[in-house]
Formats: sequence, C-alpha cells, structure tokens
Amino acid sequence: MTTTTPESLIQQLQWRYATKQFDPQRKVPADVWSALEQSLILTPSSYGMQPWKFIILNQDTSVRERLVACSWGQRQVADSSHYVVFAVRTEITTSDVETYMDSIAAVRKVGRSAVEPLKKMIEGGVVRGMNAAQQHEWASRQAYIALGSFMTSAALLGVDTCPMEGIDPAKYDEILNLKGSGYATCVGCAAGYRAETDKYAELTKVRYSKHQVIENR
Repeated sequence: MTTTTPESLIQQLQWRYATKQFDPQRKVPADVWSALEQSLILTPSSYGMQPWKFIILNQDTSVRERLVACSWGQRQVADSSHYVVFAVRTEITTSDVETYMDSIAAVRKVGRSAVEPLKKMIEGGVVRGMNAAQQHEWASRQAYIALGSFMTSAALLGVDTCPMEGIDPAKYDEILNLKGSGYATCVGCAAGYRAETDKYAELTKVRYSKHQVIENR
C-alpha cells in the first residue's frame, strides 16, 4: 500500500488555506474530482449511518449565482470549479435504519440476524433516544466529519477549498428544492484553484503552539 510521507502531509496542510478568490477558468480534472467524490463517500460516520447527501454544483451557473446572494455575497460559491452543499437528514427513522441494515447484510453477505444487535443499538440511541431536533444536530456533526475529510483530501491532491458556513441554510433549501425531501442544508464547501490575485494565499498561518493545544497524558 502506498502512503504519503509525514513531510508531504504537513507540507500540503501548510499549503492549504481558506481560499477567498478562485480562478473561475480553472476546473478540477475529472479524475481528481472523482477521487474527491470518493473521499466523501468513504467518510466515516457514527454507527456508519451516513445521514447525509452531497449536492455537487459545477454546471448550473444560474443556481450558483442565486446561492451567492444567500451566502453574504461570497463569490467562492460561483467562481470555484465545484461547490458542494452538505445536506443532512432532518430526522432519523426506523426505515433509515432498516435500509442501512439491508446494505450491511448485502455487502458483507451475512444474514439479517447478524446485524440485529447493531440495529437495536442505533434504534435505541438515535431513533428513540433523540427527538427530531437532536437527530438533526447529530447528523450535522457527522457532516462536519465529511467536510474535514473532503478538505484534507483536496489539499493532498493540490485542490484549494473554502468551507462556507456564512450561508442562509433555509434559503439554500428553497433554491435546491430540499424542502420536504428529508434533507436540509448544513454547510457548503467551494473547491477549485486559487486566483493569482488572492492576497490571502501568501499570509502566514496563525496557529496556537503545540503546548497550547496538545496535552499528552
């Protein structure tokens, strides 16, 4: 198995930053984008439930322009090569758990009895153990795992990103026709290549020192 080196990892994490200006003429190659989509699919989640949907916008410029107005005018939404909207389940139901159990049984080629303990655990902890608001909050935390995985994967492939929390989720839901779908907008992320005019690319990172944020016991 081929892995990156510690030096390469740190180099790429130093290289990445929250890109403020994207070059709208530069597009992420298809093979690179395919790998980034796989990084989303392969993101870990609590219980493995994957309570999300990734809406990828790269063709419909009119929709992206409308989303700019719901994003405090931030042009990354429209100027990046691809824009990903991380949508999450508004409610986790027994049906969702059943669908996941069916997937496990099919992929791992085991009987449904083998997954019953996990089913009971999820139903007790999420379906019956949380109300709808708590379930949505739980799903949103899973989406941020996906966001972090996506941004790190992009950095390793030399693709710039910018996480977008400065958005109006309710208006996103309207524009993306998510109302009534069982999903709601959580966060966005622009991906592409930095513009040469983005002054933020050259700024030195400001991070707390190791002794301030890491405690070894």
